[in-house]
Amino acid sequence: MSEIELVADEITNQDDASPEAELITRRLGWAFWLCVCWLVVIVLAAVLAPWLPLKDPNANLVNRDLGRPPYSPSSEFWFGSDQDARDVFSRTIFGARVSLTVGFVAIAFGMVIGGTLGILSGYFRGWWDRIISFAFVVLLSFPALVLAILITSLLDRGLMTISLTLGFLAIAPVGRLARATTIQYAEREFVVAARTLGARHPRIIIRELLPNVVIPMGALALLGMAVAIVAEGGLAFLGLSVQKEETWGKLILLGAGSRDLEKSPWISMAPIFILFLTVLALNFAGDKIRAYFDVKETAL
Repeated sequence: MSEIELVADEITNQDDASPEAELITRRLGWAFWLCVCWLVVIVLAAVLAPWLPLKDPNANLVNRDLGRPPYSPSSEFWFGSDQDARDVFSRTIFGARVSLTVGFVAIAFGMVIGGTLGILSGYFRGWWDRIISFAFVVLLSFPALVLAILITSLLDRGLMTISLTLGFLAIAPVGRLARATTIQYAEREFVVAARTLGARHPRIIIRELLPNVVIPMGALALLGMAVAIVAEGGLAFLGLSVQKEETWGKLILLGAGSRDLEKSPWISMAPIFILFLTVLALNFAGDKIRAYFDVKETAL
């Protein structure tokens, strides 16, 4: 091979290794889109539950031909029924409304508050950075479960209280990621150019930094939502979940007794299976997005 061909081959290899070429060749994969489809289906089912042809989740559908409840899974009861002859499938779909709301509101609250503080900390630095970073360290040092139990024990256990409590716990992780990403971009050429041209701080933050910070925060949001849904289930086992409304955690707890698990495991296993698939989809999709946009885990 001639010297010219060697140089041309080297240039070609460098071009292929460029970030643009790497982004083009990177793929999310079919498993990612399968997870997205599942999330779309479960969200639509939860939103449209009152209008879907489902059994009343609180009705006692006693069927004398089937004997005494609980009834095992059948064509009449797809996921079986609980001890009061209530349809487990219907209750699982309606429980998704509350569990998904808790996860979404919690991570949205954490992203708004934590993201804002993290961006301000990483952009202005100085005493802003020292105070906010110290607050993040304090929040991360406090046991999350203990703090959640303390807040929910002192306040009412409404939907917003549980959601905002879990959202409060998400402030520090989201804020640290936003701070790290902001520091990474704060001295880039486009930010320096905007500052040189006389752009004010709000414009630089909103127009230049925020679009770059949102991407890694979006990947973390899916992971955080999964954590919030599981955390609600943990609170349910402690009797501190949302009152007056069914959630996946409360449905699992309903059939978690040793006698129920032995004789009618479907009471707990049905919501556990749906919860598992949803959390798996959120975790996998968030991880694939993180890898696709090359979000560094060390930022956390």
